[in-house]
Amino acid sequence: MKYRTRTLVILVLLIPVPLVACLWDSDTLEEERRQFPSVLELITGKFLRHSPAFYEWRIEDRKKRLEQEPDNVALYDDLAVAYEKTGQTDLAIETILKKEEISAGLYETYANLGTFYIHAGRLEEGLQEIKKAIEINPDAHFGREVYQKLLVEYVLSKQQDGKLKLPMFPHSKGYGAYGFGEHVMNSVRAEYRWSDDELREEGERATKGILGMMRFGNFDSPVLLESLSDLLMMRDDSAQAKQLAARALLQASYVGDSDPVADYRRKAEAVLNMQTHGEDSISEVTLEEIEAQFRDELAEASAWYEAVSSLESTWIANGQNPEIEFARYYSEPPSQSKRELPSPIPKRPPIPTVVILGGGLMLLAVLAYLRSAWTTRQRNLQETPSEIP
Repeated sequence: MKYRTRTLVILVLLIPVPLVACLWDSDTLEEERRQFPSVLELITGKFLRHSPAFYEWRIEDRKKRLEQEPDNVALYDDLAVAYEKTGQTDLAIETILKKEEISAGLYETYANLGTFYIHAGRLEEGLQEIKKAIEINPDAHFGREVYQKLLVEYVLSKQQDGKLKLPMFPHSKGYGAYGFGEHVMNSVRAEYRWSDDELREEGERATKGILGMMRFGNFDSPVLLESLSDLLMMRDDSAQAKQLAARALLQASYVGDSDPVADYRRKAEAVLNMQTHGEDSISEVTLEEIEAQFRDELAEASAWYEAVSSLESTWIANGQNPEIEFARYYSEPPSQSKRELPSPIPKRPPIPTVVILGGGLMLLAVLAYLRSAWTTRQRNLQETPSEIP
């Protein structure tokens, strides 16, 4: 991620901005069984995800398999998502529409097609497909399509002459519902008379929905990162929420060729207002402190992902099936309570017991020799007359 210090670009075209991806393929089915990685891991990109080489391999694999299994609709989902992941959105749309001809009315079809349209800048069409998916299965993806729908509506409301100004909500009001958080709260208040606790729970669900879009789509989308920051500032656990919200906005300022860096950084400074170094401290945490830590976290995440990508490239080069190898290598899902994910660097093989015993015996021999030498020296000193009067 390159950080660019440049002046604010007033208007940003909507189409080039990766928006609210929420894709569905065989990897999604597997990940639904896992707990989501932590917020920080999703912001930095330090979570299990495939490399471009993997998706290129999958495109060729699924095309060959479809020649043998032309009615296997799951293969169409995999192929379409692989096209999308490699930037071939038109082919993704074409593939998923062909699936619809073979077996119409499936939830996965509408969920994917809606996302593909959104990525192509066809927001209104995408919104209609997302609504179809929600009607079929409102609880799928942990209900993420519900919040994808709300986010697309929010983005549309922020457009001016078909263009989107970033940040969508340039200021921070401190804690409470503002920006996308306010949009979510207003949408539920319009339908229900909810208590404060119920509204807080809705904020938690919306946060989980945005995190899901980041996990299965574009984790570094400025739209998703800003929306996540807005939702985090609705939380009660102030210290962690503020620092994570600031990191999300910093990441948004680093991504893309024409992001409004200055406004995102000002918003990040605003969310850190009154954030001190501890309960008994009056010294406030600065954006520079957070950014120094965040750059280290980004570097660690980048190295981690490069190791994952290297493994996948090696498997493909060796003629191995990267899907099988990936599932085997990362068979244990990471604990949500731990930030560390399984290391993509193979662990060293255990040291044989005989080597350990041999090393221990050698150490004992060295210690015995040193003790003997020290005893002999002490005896010689006692037997030698002192030269000091």
